[in-house]
Amino acid sequence: MRTRIRGMQPFDLRLLDLTLPTPAENLALDEALLDEAEAAGTGHEVLRLWEPEQTLVVVGRGSQVAQEVDLAACRRDGLAVLRRGSGGAAIVSGRGCLMYAVVLSHALRPELRSIDAAHRHVLGTLAGGLSRFSADIARRGVSDLAIGERKFSGNSLRVKRTHLLYHGTLLYDFPLAAISRYLIEPPRQPEYRHHRAHASFVTNLPVSREALVRRVIEAWGADEARPTWPERRVAELVAEKYAHDAWNLRH
Repeated sequence: MRTRIRGMQPFDLRLLDLTLPTPAENLALDEALLDEAEAAGTGHEVLRLWEPEQTLVVVGRGSQVAQEVDLAACRRDGLAVLRRGSGGAAIVSGRGCLMYAVVLSHALRPELRSIDAAHRHVLGTLAGGLSRFSADIARRGVSDLAIGERKFSGNSLRVKRTHLLYHGTLLYDFPLAAISRYLIEPPRQPEYRHHRAHASFVTNLPVSREALVRRVIEAWGADEARPTWPERRVAELVAEKYAHDAWNLRH
């Protein structure tokens, strides 16, 4: 099934369900998909799903690591700390946290040139797809999804000339204590958080992985799988920055 809006051509949004061996490669793949879409031009859209095998911390493009991450705890437990190419605050991910990314075309979806419209569209699409699990799922703050007052999804975006990358987390069976163990209380908080600690603010979506994956794919109409991925660009990005502390831990 392909999505069609207001008489336009159906969106040819393909599915890439792929987890690469290392955290650096996985972060690089999201950026590589955006770069590939920019090079290809109009209408190049993709939904990517992946899930880390091991716990890791990912900070935002502009994050100050010392203000958001307990780096000593991460080093003590052997956790990778990496920096993504999009904004937002630090997250902890691992098994039980489904990661998703969508690369969307400005030519096909010109309204998404507005940042708020992009948040509204992507989070609205996800909330609609997940609504059968709970009627209380909604966008909260700028870029969260929550069940009532409890967050289960944090998200960020990066906008380029012809496409945007929107990606985030979907917690479904994650050991939530890891968030308090490795993250400091964030310096920037949405109003609905009410200064709650991580333990009383974040929750898992009560759903199986299989059901969650199915609903995300259905929400985006991504029925056709991509046969390839930008392997060379991923290798370049890992070598250029994602494998280096100069990028990941910069001040």
